[in-house]
Amino acid sequence: MSLRPHKLWRSRLKNGLQTLLIMASLALVMSVPGYFLSGAAGVIMGFVAVMVAVYLSSWMPARMILASSNAGLLRRHHAPQLYRVLDVLYRRAGLEMAPQLYYSPTRDLNAFAVGTRRDGGIAITDGLLRTLDLRQLAGVLAHEVSHLQHDDTRVMSLAAAMTRLTLWITTVVQVSLLLMLPLVMAGELAFPWRPLLLVALAPTLSTLLQLALSRNREYTADLEAAALTGDPHGLASALDILERYHGSWLTAIYGHNNPAWLDWLRTHPPTSERIRRLLEIGEHPRRPHPIIRLPADEQPIINERPGPMGGRYWIWRR
Repeated sequence: MSLRPHKLWRSRLKNGLQTLLIMASLALVMSVPGYFLSGAAGVIMGFVAVMVAVYLSSWMPARMILASSNAGLLRRHHAPQLYRVLDVLYRRAGLEMAPQLYYSPTRDLNAFAVGTRRDGGIAITDGLLRTLDLRQLAGVLAHEVSHLQHDDTRVMSLAAAMTRLTLWITTVVQVSLLLMLPLVMAGELAFPWRPLLLVALAPTLSTLLQLALSRNREYTADLEAAALTGDPHGLASALDILERYHGSWLTAIYGHNNPAWLDWLRTHPPTSERIRRLLEIGEHPRRPHPIIRLPADEQPIINERPGPMGGRYWIWRR
């Protein structure tokens, strides 16, 4: 592999600690309005409600979510080479379920994973298939496989549930404080300015922490994708193309120097930083890197033909 293992493990440790810190901060922020509402019992009830919400959300099959996004299942004969790559990635990631690849006929350049490591699927758009070569697609698919491997959908569902509950409890606390205004105006009660300020800031802090967690999981998925393929340069190349496509509207508004505060509102990290981290863990390739290491008698070739849904697919040479 063209990786620097010590840099990879250092990055893994850093991202893991950041994830734990962000999740602990989300829990703390949610506890503040819960405590003001009904003390320790409010904190405990808040955590119970979050766990129940996450548990219930995990019951929805991934195929139902993907179908609602207008993505149809690609059979193996539709994209045999992509499935062959997915087979290798799933095996390396330790995923026991069979790969399920979905196709979305949109021109957008996008791919996303839905579900968990036991029931999940990956969707890819027609625009992405038409734009990236097979080496770049392997990097993107490895990134999505990493999301399934680490149950990132469930992690983000937990963060979203805590953020929503923080907003709900905050609203209840604020209404309760407003109902106390007659007593405050009558001089019978001092208005709790500090608790009100803390409670008012809680939803904003929780939202920013949720966005930070999303960026952290993207960094982690990039690194794990590079570990799965052994080719960080392939994913870095794909990210560069995606940035030129998705970043065009931001460039039109702010120019090439986006304001620093804008990064706090992103669900994904700046692409330049993602590419830098990938290249940092990869050695400079002295020769063309294989799309993904496969048995010698199963090397891929790109043989483009019209796909069954207007896209394209590749034939696998045995």
